[in-house]
Amino acid sequence: MESEKIKGYLNISRKAGYLIIGGETLANYKKKLYLILYDRNAGNNTIKIVAKLQEKNIKCYEIEGLSQLISIPNCKIFGIKNKNISEIIESLLNK
Repeated sequence: MESEKIKGYLNISRKAGYLIIGGETLANYKKKLYLILYDRNAGNNTIKIVAKLQEKNIKCYEIEGLSQLISIPNCKIFGIKNKNISEIIESLLNK
């Protein structure tokens, strides 16, 4: 995993408004999401939200230290609503 490149793309996504941050926000989000990233230390409610999103065929990846990548304290889950950035981040995660 190339964490510096992923961090850069996540910051671009955040500034462009492509990130949906937080479990409750994601659970109630009705538009198309392409990628979900969640922290390995996420709580039970967050894991339940991830399971529901996986049922909708949204790709979900577990990452250790997610809040450090995005520079948001206690951030345990977020979604990306841009297809191109999602594909780039997914390819970096699979390396």
